[in-house]
Amino acid sequence: MFRLVIASFVLAMSTLPLRAENLQVAVFAGGCFWCVESDFDSVQGVTETISGFTGGEMENPTYNGSHAGHYEAVQITYDADVVSYDQLVYAFFRSIDPLDAGGQFCDRGFAYKTAVFVDDAQRAGAEAAKAQASRDLNAQVVTEILPMAVFWPVEGYHQNYHNTNRARYEYYRNGCRRDERVLALWGDAAPFASH
Repeated sequence: MFRLVIASFVLAMSTLPLRAENLQVAVFAGGCFWCVESDFDSVQGVTETISGFTGGEMENPTYNGSHAGHYEAVQITYDADVVSYDQLVYAFFRSIDPLDAGGQFCDRGFAYKTAVFVDDAQRAGAEAAKAQASRDLNAQVVTEILPMAVFWPVEGYHQNYHNTNRARYEYYRNGCRRDERVLALWGDAAPFASH
């Protein structure tokens, strides 16, 4: 059942309409922003992904400087006529370990915690997706649903890292055992994890 839902909108490198008409923005914190960006770049209807920081009070956070109090996150621009917010947030929960309160995979600490940043229109969909994930796993999901905050893009060399530094990206993702843990939790419902 989950495979059918996911397969209906996750199509790697699909052809998009010539002009997106109904652009919307979602913001997800799922541990390493390289991995979240890579995952959602493969979704039909996603027109842009930007890695960065959000949720903190510090202005102009940087990766090599300070980003204390911020989550690593990805700002996802999508055409809502092609893929819905509900589909995106459903896939997001199945691309992370939503039971881990201390970070994600090999990355530990506040910056790597999971969260969904929402505006008023997105809140109900995010809460419903979180509740469904909890039911599906029969466990308490610790991923927070937080108000949308200022999003600060990270330095340019982190953007599209999965394309510009493919070997290092794959070494990192495999070394962190991200896909291994996601598959252990979600099995065939995991839309992005490699078997």
